[in-house]
Amino acid sequence: MIKLIISALRKPITVMVTLLAIVFFAVLSIRNMSVDIFPKLGTPTIYVAQTYGGLAPNQIEGFMTSYYEYHFLYINGIKEVESKTIQGVSLMKLIFHEGTDMSQALAEVVAQVNRSRAFMPPGTVPPFITRFDGGGAPVGQLVFSSETRSLGEIQDLALFKVRPKFASIPGVSAPPLLEETSVLY
Repeated sequence: MIKLIISALRKPITVMVTLLAIVFFAVLSIRNMSVDIFPKLGTPTIYVAQTYGGLAPNQIEGFMTSYYEYHFLYINGIKEVESKTIQGVSLMKLIFHEGTDMSQALAEVVAQVNRSRAFMPPGTVPPFITRFDGGGAPVGQLVFSSETRSLGEIQDLALFKVRPKFASIPGVSAPPLLEETSVLY
């Protein structure tokens, strides 16, 4: 301990630089801590996939994709619309600005899809609309197992006892139960 004090008194500039470096990196780490704990999960995006069997890519582009792209431009917070058309399918990627309310954006996408469908050929089925952003990413999985109960009993307990409890928590979404018919050891 005495050697450390004598060394610090002989080289005060080294000690001061070391203390400043420690303080600088401490402040830097505290500033970046929120990014490390809650990282950005990418640009908020919604995908729209429209199918129509039997049409060539240029026909789907003319009969469907162009109407969607035109109507999507009226959605608040939209940054970019990308589309790709292949045999029987049109896939559109709607990219939004950071900070856009994605619940409102999804509602507006559905409204514009319904508006566009009025111009589509007869027999056009509704498209698949999928939200892809940090709020839509799963963060946990709950697995049930039992040595004494049957698979049906476990499913009933999960569906009628546990799932309603999770549904009452704000911000929690509970997807349908997956049926696991085999037991892994």
